Amino acid sequence: MGFFDFLKGADLAIDLGTANTLIYMKGKGIVLREPSIVAMDKGSGKVLATGNEAKRMLGKTPEKMSAIMPLRDGVIADFEAAEKMLEIFLRKALRNSTWVRPRVVIGIPSGITQVERRAVRDVALRVRSREVYMVEQSMAAAVGAGLPVEEPTGSMIADIGGGTTDVAVISLAGIVRSKTIRIAGNEMDEGIKSYMKNRFNLLIGERSAEHIKIDIGSAYLTEDSREMDMKGRDLKKGLPKNVTISEKDVKEALEPVVRLIIDAIKDTLEETPPELSADILERGITLTGGGSLLKNLDKRVSEEIGLPVTIARDPLSSVVIGAGNILENLDLLKKLSVG
Repeated sequence: MGFFDFLKGADLAIDLGTANTLIYMKGKGIVLREPSIVAMDKGSGKVLATGNEAKRMLGKTPEKMSAIMPLRDGVIADFEAAEKMLEIFLRKALRNSTWVRPRVVIGIPSGITQVERRAVRDVALRVRSREVYMVEQSMAAAVGAGLPVEEPTGSMIADIGGGTTDVAVISLAGIVRSKTIRIAGNEMDEGIKSYMKNRFNLLIGERSAEHIKIDIGSAYLTEDSREMDMKGRDLKKGLPKNVTISEKDVKEALEPVVRLIIDAIKDTLEETPPELSADILERGITLTGGGSLLKNLDKRVSEEIGLPVTIARDPLSSVVIGAGNILENLDLLKKLSVG
């Protein structure tokens, strides 16, 4: 690709997620995938690290530094940190070019307020974007998962991200019914941290909780129950301590979050028009987002709701792939962009 071809093809789709940020470049696919974390000097506000490098610092920074997750529950919690982080990510995606002012499509949770939407738009405009379009994450995820969003048939998706779970019924390029709860992957981690504190008197960090969730987390117990050792700080003695935690323990820790996600899916189904319900009965429910990778979550949802449940082929990338596909289809972009 020549330089001027690069300039013409530099439009971007962004999944600015609570846990991870992904950037898709028109004509090239996903060009960046980094944790949504920025490490800063507390005194000067200077950025010391972003993404993977900053994630390694979580819970380990000295007093003069802080590792920040600038998005919480799917929305911007720290505007300055989010702006600095996104600017660095865009520079990486655009090969440090100062010539390019890309058109940008960003996925946003369905349930956020106008003020929260404006914050996302403002951050994108302040980091050299030429135009900013926003699409709802559930719609982008549905497009990325290959669902027939423009057809007169009902499709149901549950996008379980880091900060929010977006559930939607889609037909004719529109969201017919939706529900957003600010409960998702991060709440799973918090549930594990609280359980370890209450059950074992062990204090662990966010990275350790995520490690437990990925390694032995499950929404449905099987006979093959696994165990793992976990190190932390003994809350009574204040000293390092090691405990063995089982898959059964982790299921118990995750149960309140899993319950709320299933209830959100049920609530959305109960409000769905009967003609679309018939389509969903036939097609089932599609799960996307990192939270959908919790072991046996699809099996648990299917058993409780009585419908077939499938996980998208690339659930971690569904939103940004869908936003990228929308970016490359001007007619679809006009239909799906929201103010």
